[in-house]
Amino acid sequence: MSQDMIGVNVQLIGHEYRFACPPAEQDELLEAASGLDKRMQDIRDQGGKLLSLEAVAVMAALNLSHELLRQQRQAAATEAIINAQVVDLLQKLDAFLGEAAL
Repeated sequence: MSQDMIGVNVQLIGHEYRFACPPAEQDELLEAASGLDKRMQDIRDQGGKLLSLEAVAVMAALNLSHELLRQQRQAAATEAIINAQVVDLLQKLDAFLGEAAL
């Protein structure tokens, strides 16, 4: 492990994992691990104890990937709306300034 990395232990549905991360990112890693642990526990609880750790992890990853994709699409749509409004405002401002110069 390099000098600018630290080891961080996290618990995911009863299993301990060690990750390396920069010290400045430790709190975010622990918060992310806590959220993932909750999601994995929820999936395991809904699916019964018969699901393997791998199946729970894959389902959690797929759920998170789906949410990220949805948020990226929403952000892109919002950005497109904002850009269109900015263009509209600039055109109105140009028209107003053009009339004021006359």
